[in-house]
Amino acid sequence: MSFTRTILKSKIVESLTSVLPVTGIVLLLCFTIAPIPTDAMLAFLFGAVLLVVGMGLFTLGADTAMTPIGEYVGAGMTRSRRLWFIVGVAFFVGVMITVSEPDLQVLAEQVPNVPNMTLILAVGIGVGLFLVIAMLRIFFRVKLSYLLVGFYLLIFGISAFVPADFLAVSFDAGGVTTGPMTVPFIMALGVGVAAIRSDKQAEDDSFGLVSLCSIGPILAVLILGLIYRPSESAYSPVEAIEAGDSRALIRLFAEALPHYLWEVFISLAPIVLFFLIYQFFAGKLPRKQLFKMGIGVGYTYLGLALFLTGVNVGFMPAGHYLGKLLGELDYKFIIIPIGIVIGYFIVKAEPAVHVLTEQVNNITAGSIPPTLLMQTLSIGVAISVGLALTRVLTGISIMWYLIPGYAIALILSFFVPPIFTAIAFDSGGVASGPMTATFLLPFAMGACEAVGGNIITDAFGVVAMVAMTPLIAIQMLGLLWRIKSARKPESVSAPDTVEDDIIEL
Repeated sequence: MSFTRTILKSKIVESLTSVLPVTGIVLLLCFTIAPIPTDAMLAFLFGAVLLVVGMGLFTLGADTAMTPIGEYVGAGMTRSRRLWFIVGVAFFVGVMITVSEPDLQVLAEQVPNVPNMTLILAVGIGVGLFLVIAMLRIFFRVKLSYLLVGFYLLIFGISAFVPADFLAVSFDAGGVTTGPMTVPFIMALGVGVAAIRSDKQAEDDSFGLVSLCSIGPILAVLILGLIYRPSESAYSPVEAIEAGDSRALIRLFAEALPHYLWEVFISLAPIVLFFLIYQFFAGKLPRKQLFKMGIGVGYTYLGLALFLTGVNVGFMPAGHYLGKLLGELDYKFIIIPIGIVIGYFIVKAEPAVHVLTEQVNNITAGSIPPTLLMQTLSIGVAISVGLALTRVLTGISIMWYLIPGYAIALILSFFVPPIFTAIAFDSGGVASGPMTATFLLPFAMGACEAVGGNIITDAFGVVAMVAMTPLIAIQMLGLLWRIKSARKPESVSAPDTVEDDIIEL
């Protein structure tokens, strides 16, 4: 028990260092050029506390339950050697965990003229199909870059015939549906499936599932855009905080918490139920390990519920207020450098990012250090937020960013080590999580509202931009590593870590 408390303490300290910079930046803006109402600021601060505690519990739960469950099921699926079984289970798991993803409900409300259940089922089927493709890729050892090029050519081909109101939201869907609940489980499935193989490429192929699963929602929404022609654009506005005193403020969070407890339960229950059924018919885990996993599921459940309550009740209104006030300034272009700074730090507060960096560190035996990977992600997200806010102020179509951005990312995939490509495309879906959806998106919406832009076409797309730039940033890291390795004399041994290589450049 004392060992668990020590780990939990370290996880909470880690989450505190991740959330503190964003909190400090927002407070600095509130006390200088963008004063927001007192109740909104207090809600933001209380939400930050919930974020710290929630992310600490969540990451502990992911380490002790979600990741081991995914690896165990993935290894068992592959060990069966029955292709129909692998395809059936992968499709079922993909649909099940996507349909229950809370962020998908939010996305469904933003897509004009498409029935919510139609969109949810279409996106779920899309993720299920691409999880099958991802599993078969590992099983048959297909190069990830070939699949990515083919599917993104298909995406941009369909985009030419889809109404503008669907474009930004469809690319946002790729990031939104790979949320903090699904990412640890999907990534762990890849590790479990690849662990059965003994070849040198198994380590590289253990990544890439999230990247392929992110394609399914994009294609699903684009195809719906061909069927449902929008007559008008609409979006769900961010509700203002109204709390007359401290008791009213606490009541806001107290009333919201049961809602998110239920949402997380709906999201988590199918995964747990599937694991229990699998364990009953095919599993051989001892009771002691099952008990430990059960405790981990509890940490995951409580942590994610607290996290979502904090970001939705505290961070979302503050983000909208800040964006609107900065957009109303005479020197409104200052919002771009401010957004870059916020983007640099906010990715560190994404729960699934910590899961990704830890898993990369474990799989590569420390050759890609978490600090270097996090730094690269931060730079990529900072650039993406700056570009997204430039769109908000100028009204430039998102396709002017996405087409060249993905073209660069796909070209790089043929020149960098495969593991960097797989990690890069996985990181795009991981980086665009609930912090992006509940702070950066309202921030962009507030700024867009202030400058009189079109919210659907100009503000939406922030998630898509955040999902795109890490693809380039991490592959550039891989390219630097390859160039440096090529320059070394043959007699010199390879470096222990990628970080050592980059520092010497």
